[in-house]
This record gives sequence, structure tokens and C-alpha cells, in this order.
Amino acid sequence: MDDARFTDTSDQDLLAQHVAGDPDAFGELVRRHRDRLWAVALRTLGDREEAADAVQDALVSAFRAAHTFRGQSAVTTWLHRITVNACLDRARKAASRKTAPVDDAERLDQLMEPHESAEAPAERQDLHRELLAALATLPAEQRAALVLVDMQAYPVAEAARILEVPTGTVKSRCARGRARLLPLLSHLRTTRGEHKDGSTGRNRTPGTSVPPASGPRDVGNGDPAAVKGGGGLA
Repeated sequence: MDDARFTDTSDQDLLAQHVAGDPDAFGELVRRHRDRLWAVALRTLGDREEAADAVQDALVSAFRAAHTFRGQSAVTTWLHRITVNACLDRARKAASRKTAPVDDAERLDQLMEPHESAEAPAERQDLHRELLAALATLPAEQRAALVLVDMQAYPVAEAARILEVPTGTVKSRCARGRARLLPLLSHLRTTRGEHKDGSTGRNRTPGTSVPPASGPRDVGNGDPAAVKGGGGLA
């Protein structure tokens, strides 16, 4: 249940209260940001268990390292940075046992956010599955950049702060990632608003780019596995 005490409390003040010993402040931070952290982890790693573990690792790290936060970036940027680093660590460790691209329907469904699976038209779900399967074939660094910029709609400068790299590096990773995705998605290319049979549909989604979210926001009801044991870690 939401704590009304924190309604008007900023993220930075919540972190300061946590450092000062408030047992509920960090739990409120988790409640505010876990859905976006979960979305980034899930789309970067492409596996529910790995994403849940990465978010858990990241939140434990943030909980323990809160006293090191110096306010040089937004708290949400700091949390995303820790989460992306946890994802990249897991992706690099998994590289030695690299598997085939995600191609089975059950696992592709796992990449869909709950509200997408329940509410999006079937055609859009199919498109998302193919896009996410192609995304899973990219190197982890390119995937992370594309997830932040093209799927979560973060500005390049903010993505650069999260990834702790220059903006030019983010642009380069996105460009290389898009170039690698294009051959995998060329069969989806159709005229905007036109179906393969020539009929039109206003909801047709262009098939050559990763569909962004509508700005950095909560992605709906986050998966319970994203933060094992619920919100607070105190």
C-alpha cells in the first residue's frame, strides 16, 4: 500500500531519508521506479528470470550504496545506471554459453509487458515479437542503447548518463544496432498504413524500427518477479 507520507517527497529526499534510517523510504523509491527498471531489464536480457535477478541485484546494490549518491544526476538516472550495469554483467557472463536467438512463442510472450499482451491488437503483438526476437540477437551494449532510446524513449543525453558513455557512443551503438536489425526485419517493411494485401489500416505499425514507449514512464503493473519479495528491501 502506498505511504501517504511520501506523496510530496522527491526521489532525492527519499534517498536521503533512507540513508538517515527511515525504514520505508527506499521501499517507496522502489514502488515508484520498479516498473521502468523491470521493462529495461526484461527487454535488455530477454529472459524473465535473468531480468528479475538483475533488477534484484541492482536494487540491493542501490540500497547498500545509497550513501554514495552525490546528486550529480537524477535518482532515476542513478537507478537505471545500476540496473543497466547489472544487466550488462549478466549478458556478458552468458555470452560464453550463447544460445540461438529467441524463437519459440512461449519465450517471446515473456518479452511482452503484461498490458501489451492483454490490450494490444494481435497484429501489433506479432510485430513486437519479431522485433524483440531480432533485438535479442544484438550485442548487449547495442541492445541496451536501443532499449533506452528507441523503446523507452529516453533522450540520447539521458541514455548516455545512464550508460556512463559519451552521447556519440550512444548514437553509434544505436546506429550499428539499427543497421544490424534492418536485414532481420526487412520482411516487415510495408507502406505506412498499408497491409500486405493492399488494404489500409490506420493502426498499422511501420516495421523497420523498434516501437518506442510513449516517453519515460511506468509501463503498467510490473511483473511481481521483477522485485522478489515486494517493494522494500529494508
